[in-house]
Amino acid sequence: MPLYEHIFLARQDVTPQQVEAMVDQYKGVIEQNGGNVEKTEMWGVKSLAYRIKKNRKAHFTMFNLNAPANAVAEMERQMRINEDILRFMTIKVDELETEPSVMMQKRDRDERKDRERRERDGGFEGGEGEEA
Repeated sequence: MPLYEHIFLARQDVTPQQVEAMVDQYKGVIEQNGGNVEKTEMWGVKSLAYRIKKNRKAHFTMFNLNAPANAVAEMERQMRINEDILRFMTIKVDELETEPSVMMQKRDRDERKDRERRERDGGFEGGEGEEA
C-alpha cells in the first residue's frame, strides 16, 4: 500500500480533547477503508504565517499513513466538510519516519533547555549584591 504523511490544522479555539476526537474520527475512516495510521503526533498550538479564516494560531497534528488512495480521499473529503479544520495536506512518501518528527525533536530540545535553565537558576537563592 502507498505511504503518506498527512498534516491538518484545526482552529485554535477548539479544545485539545476535541482535536483528539478528530484524530480518532479520521483514524477510524482510514481503518474502515483498509488502511492504518502508523504514527500520530500532536504538535500543539502554533502560530500561523498568515491569517486563515480569521485565525492566527492552529492546532497542528500529523499522521503517518499506510493506506489505499481511496481511504485518504475519503478522509480528505470529510476534512473539507468539517468547519474546525482550517487546512490539510497529504504527501506521498517512499518510506515512513519511525523516529519523532523534526517538530517533536524541537519541542523535546526546547523542554530540555527550559528544564536545565530552571535547575541552574533554581538552585541560587541569594540576593543582589552579595559577595563572599
